[in-house]
Amino acid sequence: MKLSLRICSVVFLGTAVALGAGGANVVIKEWDVPTPHSRPHDPAVAPDGSLWYTGQMANKLGRLDPQTGQFREYPLKTPESGPHGLVADRDGNIWFTAVFKGYVGKLNPATGEITEYHMPDARATDPHTPVFDQQGILWFTLEESNFVGRLDPHTGEVKLKQVPTAHAVPYGIVVLPSGVPYFCEFGTNKLASIDPKTMTITEYAVPQGARPRRLAVAPDGTIFYTDYERGYLGHFDPASKKVEEWKSPAGDGSEPYGITVTADGIVWYSESGVKPNTLVRFDPKTKSFASTPVPSGGGVIRNMAATKDGRVYLACSGVNKVGIAQLR
Repeated sequence: MKLSLRICSVVFLGTAVALGAGGANVVIKEWDVPTPHSRPHDPAVAPDGSLWYTGQMANKLGRLDPQTGQFREYPLKTPESGPHGLVADRDGNIWFTAVFKGYVGKLNPATGEITEYHMPDARATDPHTPVFDQQGILWFTLEESNFVGRLDPHTGEVKLKQVPTAHAVPYGIVVLPSGVPYFCEFGTNKLASIDPKTMTITEYAVPQGARPRRLAVAPDGTIFYTDYERGYLGHFDPASKKVEEWKSPAGDGSEPYGITVTADGIVWYSESGVKPNTLVRFDPKTKSFASTPVPSGGGVIRNMAATKDGRVYLACSGVNKVGIAQLR
């Protein structure tokens, strides 16, 4: 198996600017999801602007209309599938990863029909986070199985590539404007890219001790990541391979987790290790932070998604809620 590892230059910038008044300018609205103990895991934005989420322990997908506050839930056909990540395609179908049952699913919201795509390798048991590329190909990580997958919706073909580093725990995944997927290796201090044609994986070391968990792409094609272990926000430039990092406002034990970037380039992420969880905004131009407490406490915000108009969709796992954050 071919292994390519690149060592990146690292710039430690410490804590940028302490908590700013900008946190007071953020409004977070939350809704209880209909089924108790659902454990909303990940949110997604559909083409119509609706908020979708995975009800991991309820074995359902859910849809919230933010305008009316109305919910609709869609039970999965395979019991105890454990829906984890999800993403909408251009036609509004919702694709999800069934982390407990080892398949990728597609829900047609108009009919309720669910199609399942199973893994071609018995070792690949836990599809984790999905993302579409510009060609409509679905890429996904398989956490403990240590694979990255590629699914062609037109043919249903699934291809898998094992990550070179053992126990790498591939976790969050994004696709750059260039069409190249990047993922983070939560089991070690690496990011990695996968060639969309050959599926060759190239790994990039970030600071020792880092455990990057989620990724988000900035408008300039660079990558921000949350370092869950050390309590940092990280930045990786795929062109120069340069790494920058800043201490998260809550410091050690802040456990940065879910992250997204809005169209204006502002980074939003959650600190899951503090009570209540905080929603942090980072401005890359001024290198300043502003934190807002999550009204419900959050219960660990594992992922988030940005809308085109700058709102941020949240899934608040431990408190059985979904939410929307936006500037006043």
